[in-house]
Amino acid sequence: MKIGVPKEIKNHEYRVGMTPTAVREAVHHGHEVVVETNAGAGISGTDDAYRDAGATVLDTAAEVFATADMIVKVKEPQASERKMLREGQILFTYLHLAPDPEQTKDLVDSGAICIAYETVTDAHGGLPLLAPMSQVAGRMSIQAGAHCLERAQGGAGVLLAGVPGVRPAKVVVVGGGVVGENATYMAVGMGADVTILDRNVDTMRALVVRFGQSIKTLYSTRLTLEEEVLAADLVIGAVLVPGAEAPKLITRDLISRMKPGSVICDVAIDQGGCAETSKATTHAEPTYVVDGVVHYCVANMPGAVSHTSTYALNNVTLPFTLALADKGYKQALLNDPHLLNGLNVCEGKVTYEAVAHDLGYDYVEPKVALGA
Repeated sequence: MKIGVPKEIKNHEYRVGMTPTAVREAVHHGHEVVVETNAGAGISGTDDAYRDAGATVLDTAAEVFATADMIVKVKEPQASERKMLREGQILFTYLHLAPDPEQTKDLVDSGAICIAYETVTDAHGGLPLLAPMSQVAGRMSIQAGAHCLERAQGGAGVLLAGVPGVRPAKVVVVGGGVVGENATYMAVGMGADVTILDRNVDTMRALVVRFGQSIKTLYSTRLTLEEEVLAADLVIGAVLVPGAEAPKLITRDLISRMKPGSVICDVAIDQGGCAETSKATTHAEPTYVVDGVVHYCVANMPGAVSHTSTYALNNVTLPFTLALADKGYKQALLNDPHLLNGLNVCEGKVTYEAVAHDLGYDYVEPKVALGA
């Protein structure tokens, strides 16, 4: 199979779909890999490194898209890239379709086979291709939030850890999954006062086992959410409904009553965000202020630490990339129910139920779409 790796063009996105190491594995499996020039620059992956791994380096994205049977990316295809997709071509990347009707329409119209990293599952009910980026984003959310709390950034001028005689910042983590756990790890390490809200008692129990008396956990209700958010210096939005738009748990009214100079870092922004006031931002202009509350809503947070996040991502995507190339997409998807869960759009049909529900498409079961 011919595998194509274009350079990412989303604002301040420095990751790349395949590292030279991953390319070498694909070539060893007998596949041809074409890479756009400078695609790996953000991870110090030179064109020569890709050539040494066995890839052919092409001058433009258009050449990559025209040559490849399967496109392997990191972020959702931008409008110019979606125009280059063709019927029967495989797209393997993050998609986050539920809050993005324009992208969904373009992918449906393209006739391509679109497999989303974020909805591939594992035997334990986890999301193995989302998890490493959730780990990165969760940890980064505390770094970003601590910076935003500085007065020069519009924050209240609160040091996350405090100092002897001055209280630390109160950090409220809404959602105790992978993002929430990793945000907690960083916040506890920096000495903050951390409270986690969740509705899964087993999740809260596991967090207490890990972090002990360094944290507080609360069952999330409207009342507890309101009380904790109003008292918070930093709120981390870490809510996820796989494949679906994030629930708007933090209302505009609640934001208006938060402490002036407090910060919300909405890591759920890829799926639309969990605050009514959230809108996607970029690393170029990461923040904005609503009712005195600083909002950090960068939709590709891990792109800023591109080396770490690209290699972490390739560690989990490579086996699936090779399966799709080795077996062809139909056989690979039918052989692996977890990879099949990643199929969001197939030859003009929406094959992920939450996306179809949120955007008003007819839902077609993946196996039906594949003609099985």
